[in-house]
Amino acid sequence: MMQLVPSERAQSRRMRHHGPALPMRVGTRGSPLALFQTRLFLELIRSVCPLLRQFDAFEEHQISTSGDRAPDRRLAEIGGKGLFAKEIHEALLDGRVDFAVHSLKDLETQLPAGIVLACTLRREDPRDALILGEKCRRGGFGENPYACLPTGALIGTASVRRQAQLLHVRPDLRCELIRGNVQTRLSRVAAGEFDASLLAMAGLKRLGLESHAGAVLSADVMVPAACQGIIGVTVRADDAELHELLSAICDPVSRPVSLAERALLGALDGSCRTPIGGHAVLLPNGQLRLTGLVARADGSFLLRRNLCGDPSDAERIGRTLGEELLRDCPADIFA
Repeated sequence: MMQLVPSERAQSRRMRHHGPALPMRVGTRGSPLALFQTRLFLELIRSVCPLLRQFDAFEEHQISTSGDRAPDRRLAEIGGKGLFAKEIHEALLDGRVDFAVHSLKDLETQLPAGIVLACTLRREDPRDALILGEKCRRGGFGENPYACLPTGALIGTASVRRQAQLLHVRPDLRCELIRGNVQTRLSRVAAGEFDASLLAMAGLKRLGLESHAGAVLSADVMVPAACQGIIGVTVRADDAELHELLSAICDPVSRPVSLAERALLGALDGSCRTPIGGHAVLLPNGQLRLTGLVARADGSFLLRRNLCGDPSDAERIGRTLGEELLRDCPADIFA
């Protein structure tokens, strides 16, 4: 792992007239999933520019973030999901790294001045999955994916979005905080600390752990987090050459759906204390359909709405749906 040391020469290593200064430095969190996503991004870059394979073109910089350093507390208590990017974006702004790779669902909607979201990669499976302990695996499913959960089962989750949707259907269940990387959460369920948990299928698939999914929940059963399954890459706003390089790997489908989902979040202006879901898809007729959800954390209130429109109008669709949900929700949800 490269040691991050601020350098007075950082700006001199910026893009030159003939292209990027090598090596280009990529900032990332150090979790197994973050490293997989970063290496996937680098492989895509090399695939569209094979010449980069002939050089040591990239340096990988693992950066510990504030969100990683408080694994036993809810994000809402320590400053929100932006804490997974704060230190990475500081390194980007002062020139220690040139790219930053993120799980887009963890990236704040309002980015720091001077930083832009330049690229979104192809979306992996956006659905949530139930991770089942031994007691739950003995139960059957039928048509109800929650039928395997015994009355009063203890569910480990750090997501108020997942908790609210689960309790709305099964108010008998108990939810307690579980945080840590994917492997940590799987091991805690396997050890019997929790009867079940919920994880994103995208992370399970990228890590080759999809066999641990006891049941995969459709987006109609549990609305995913906005941008779940999408990898986003941020750069400095004035790095025109890097923008051009990244345009070659930006996915044409993930771009409009992520714009709609992030605009929905921006309109709601919800914190990590507010259960919010957002999921956009491109329909066979070419239209974009956005589903938005707002709820109370205890599941006692849940509002879900859809809005369709042209993908070129993705941000307006997101803002409009967000404003409708905000207008029709009880005031206490966003207090």
